[in-house]
Amino acid sequence: MLIDAHQHFWRIGEHDCTWPPGDLPEIYRNFMPVDLEPLAQAAGVNGSVLVQSQASDLDTDFLLRVANETCLVKAVVGWVDLSSPSAVARIQRLAAHPKMRGLRPMLQNLPQDNWILSPELEPAVAEMQAYNLSFDVLVRVHQLPYLHTFAKRHADLPMVVDHAAKPDIAANEFAEWSAGLADMAKLPQVFCKLSGLLTEANAQQGVEQLRPYVVRLYHLFGAERLMWGSDWPVLKLASNSNYAGYGDWLALAKQLLPIPSSHELDAIFGLTAKGFYRF
Repeated sequence: MLIDAHQHFWRIGEHDCTWPPGDLPEIYRNFMPVDLEPLAQAAGVNGSVLVQSQASDLDTDFLLRVANETCLVKAVVGWVDLSSPSAVARIQRLAAHPKMRGLRPMLQNLPQDNWILSPELEPAVAEMQAYNLSFDVLVRVHQLPYLHTFAKRHADLPMVVDHAAKPDIAANEFAEWSAGLADMAKLPQVFCKLSGLLTEANAQQGVEQLRPYVVRLYHLFGAERLMWGSDWPVLKLASNSNYAGYGDWLALAKQLLPIPSSHELDAIFGLTAKGFYRF
């Protein structure tokens, strides 16, 4: 089973959709299952994890409705204001949906890097664990130390680092990124997504520049905690247009991995996501 562990849908101007902005013409339009399904079918992908892109309850409700209408989507990762007094009740309602599997606060956009450590979040995090919801983490490299503290505090909360913490590949950022993820990888409940790397690289960077990042992820997390995702349609923003296509990134990701066994490929490109998101 080939699984895309990270993709998005949105309708511009609806359901609190304020991103992407108009100055990103490649993705400034509606993206729905009718757009992804033929790409996934052509690539042999037969399941996906639909991830929120807006910090909005309306957007999460919209994604759950969309998930009801397509068999491609196997799991939904939504958004809740975890610091809100109403977060516990909201999580209880969302958890009743059969495809609801996790939540993702958009940490990279928050003004306080240590927001994740706020005591106001604790009731919501406890409720996530009570309903067996996982935690998708959207962070930048400099935020990893705070995430590490949070993860140590919540050893029973399954967690996945989206887009490998978005290293600045265009600026050749590696050492700080590698050290930060190495600390995260020591915690057994922490997984990582092999996704979002192309949009952090520049137009001249290709296989040779990307390979050290992918190899490092493989050695840190292994096939059992690493999962491939397309980050479609954000993938279309990749500076190197040779890899901005859905099937192109899938093929490139396989090429960049250090020749794992067929069993490991099955895990990275499907089974790990299937187990993590429980479908």
